[in-house]
Amino acid sequence: MAFEGLADRLQHTIQKIKGKGKVTEQDVKEMTREVRLALLEADVNFKVVKDFIKRVKERAVDQEVMESLTPGQQVIKVVKEELTDLMGGDQSKIAVADRPPTVIMMVGLQGAGKTTTTGKLANLLRKKYNKQPMLVAADVYRPAAINQLETLGKQLDMPVFSLGTEANPVDIANQAIEQAKNEHHDYVIIDTAGRLHVDSDLMDELQQIKSNVTPDEIFLVVDAMTGQDAVNVADSFNEQLDLTGVVLTKLDGDTRGGAALSIKAVTDKPIKFAGMGEKLDELEAFHPERMASRILGMGDVLSLIEKAQDNVDEKRAKELEEKMRSASFTFDDFLEQMDQVKSMGPLEDLIGMIPGANKMKGLKNVQFDDKQLSHVEAIIQSMTKAERQDPSIMNASRKKRIAQGAGRSVSEVNRLLKQFNEMKKMMKQMSGMQKGKKGKKGKGFNFPFM
Repeated sequence: MAFEGLADRLQHTIQKIKGKGKVTEQDVKEMTREVRLALLEADVNFKVVKDFIKRVKERAVDQEVMESLTPGQQVIKVVKEELTDLMGGDQSKIAVADRPPTVIMMVGLQGAGKTTTTGKLANLLRKKYNKQPMLVAADVYRPAAINQLETLGKQLDMPVFSLGTEANPVDIANQAIEQAKNEHHDYVIIDTAGRLHVDSDLMDELQQIKSNVTPDEIFLVVDAMTGQDAVNVADSFNEQLDLTGVVLTKLDGDTRGGAALSIKAVTDKPIKFAGMGEKLDELEAFHPERMASRILGMGDVLSLIEKAQDNVDEKRAKELEEKMRSASFTFDDFLEQMDQVKSMGPLEDLIGMIPGANKMKGLKNVQFDDKQLSHVEAIIQSMTKAERQDPSIMNASRKKRIAQGAGRSVSEVNRLLKQFNEMKKMMKQMSGMQKGKKGKKGKGFNFPFM
């Protein structure tokens, strides 16, 4: 999970000061010392850490903070605001040209995930913003890169412009833009060549493409897991090309997060998107404030809502809610909700977006294994239609048959049945309480997942 190590350290540190009715300069000094160590361990640039700690100290010992009614919480507010500012402050949105198409150059070293990210970005633009992108294969030195982009285009049912490996990358880019204009595409995303390291030939070619097509965006794709190397690469590319933004890949696999916290401060270029998984729909707009909230254990409700809106059928969710109210919710309905949950991403990430989830009884220190969902799914799919509709008919022999069909144990089948029945009872009780409260009809509580 992104920032896991850093988040654990920072949450432990700020918890000590959060509830204090009086905060001294010594308290602030001890807190910032621990925050400094946490950031350095997360591989954040040393100078960035030094400047960050200086700003937090200056603001935290301010008289207005010290004499407030909740000084501990005010100090945490300072940390969150500075952390948000460190990652860029406000969200930096993608450019839109006055006259279509908007041209985006994707640059970066080999192995950072540039070609895949090109496909992910095109998918995001179409799915979330209803745009019609065209992909451009301008990496003529690696036939595999052209093949990969064409394969992504087929998967996404999206056009890919290519002139093969013999054409000049500048000509490819120019002809692609002309075709995009004729075919009324909103965006042209150019997948440029990469190298194993920054060299003059690569930069010369990228500068030629830039001067010819005048891109609206130049996105550097960097692997978040490379730590400080990612920052150095970003600095080099920015010096040569004057980047407009950065796309971090593999942020879901980087438990430290040093690159994300350093790049904006070092290059003064915003992180615009972050890759949160390998699938083509796992690229997200980067929101500094939301990420700061998640790092500090304050949740990220807005992102959770957006995920639900993008992946959950609202009409069907309301129908399932009514079934839960009336206790007519079946295992078929349960399967349907599981599919909706899985489409929203890893369960551990979803739980991390709930404010205070890290302190909830039963959730703290729990390892969320998405395989467990697959086990539950296998058990339900091993039931007959009648058993899914009415679990009460299940006797010992039926349970044994279901367990064998799912490759699980009878005790797991019994546990699922028990949890399912308890969930139905709880939902019915909650519905009854809401309806009876003050004689008013209860407001609906939509649960896109359990």
